[in-house]
This record gives sequence, C-alpha cells and structure tokens, in this order.
Amino acid sequence: MHRVAIPEEVLQRVATRGPRPQILDDLEPTRTAHLVVDLQHGYMEEGAPRECAMAREIVPQVNAISAAVRDAGGVNVFLRMNLDTAMTASWRTYLERLGDAAARERTIAAFTPGSPYFELWDGLDVAESDQVVDKTRFSPFVTGASALPELLQQRAVDTVIVSGTVTNVCCESTARDAMQLGYRVLFAADATATHSDAVHNATLANLLLSFADVQSAEEIVTALRRPSRVIAPAVAG
Repeated sequence: MHRVAIPEEVLQRVATRGPRPQILDDLEPTRTAHLVVDLQHGYMEEGAPRECAMAREIVPQVNAISAAVRDAGGVNVFLRMNLDTAMTASWRTYLERLGDAAARERTIAAFTPGSPYFELWDGLDVAESDQVVDKTRFSPFVTGASALPELLQQRAVDTVIVSGTVTNVCCESTARDAMQLGYRVLFAADATATHSDAVHNATLANLLLSFADVQSAEEIVTALRRPSRVIAPAVAG
C-alpha cells in the first residue's frame, strides 16, 4: 500500500480553521454509498494496458468497506470505465493524451464492453445487492456520463465513500464533483491507489483542504459497525 504522509503544513492549515463537523461522527449508513472506482482488469491485471500495480494491494481494504456498508444498510456501487465508440467519439481530448495510435487502440479495446479487461477484478467482494454502473468520464457525476446521480437520488444518499484507482484521476475527480454537488465525501486513504506515494499524497492533501474527509479504511469500517448503525438480520418467526 501507499505510505500515507499528508504534509504537516496542510494539517496545520486545516486545524487553524477551527473545529468542523466530522462526517464519521454522524454517519447515517442507509444514506451512504461506497463508490468503488474502476477496479477493472484493465487497471489491475499484471501487464494490463493501464496497469496500476498498487491497486492490487488495496483490495482487502476495499472489500472491508464494502462488507461494512452492506451490513449497515448502505449501497456499494462498482464503477467501470467504458470507452466504447460513443464515448471515444465525443472525448477526443482524452484520447490525444493516451499516447501514440497503438497506445490509444490498446486502451480503447481494453475498456470496451466485451473485453476481459473491462470486467471487475476477480478479487472484489461483489454481492447481488450491490450496483454496477458504467461511466464514460473520469467522474461519474459529469452530465450524461453515468446513471449514478439518479441512483443516489433515488436512495436519498447524502454521503459517499470513495475507494479505487487511480487516486489522482478518476478517484479525485469523483470526490471533487461529489462535494460540489452537495455530497459529504469520505476518501479512503489506504483503499485508493495510484503509481507513486508522492502523487497519492498530493491528492490526499488537496482533497483534505477543500473537498473531503480523508480517513483510513479501518476508521470508516469502525464507524459503520457501531452497534446502532448495523442492521440486525431478520429472525424467522
């Protein structure tokens, strides 16, 4: 996993603003969604077109959050990057940044439905009650990019937990947009991954300053598993 180290300067700046509400203190699980960002074979598998090796190391933390959210009555949403023809035709600027023609073709093919790389990583804990939502932009909150906004509205969600890969692109974009749309955002510091500790920690610092509460998976799970927040299983009469 990444070695999490938010700069002391950032911590002091946040502290000097005075006490502020902590999301974990009044978390309502039934109004919480865990957004698992892009943990697909195309990012996770060794040798994959967009491999992020560190992402394989965060799976236990992601699964722990998923289980706690599920048990407490929240919803897990597994997001998948979809680069099908409609998307690539409308986002030329993204394709230009992927590299040469061969690199673009490999990436598009990997993240088009039907490719093995498009599928969710086999090690993820995905239950029947969980949701799988495709997106055509880094952030699922971009207008027209996914069905996520409607799903969250239907469930009266007010808090999102962000995990997945890569920290500084799709995860960060998702967190920033969620906050600006009025959601409270918990960003899981050890359940997100990118290509280096330096880039990971830069994102954590940016988010902590203005967009999200940055917490460990253990802290999030502990809050979700408080006795008053866990839904008791039905008892047969």
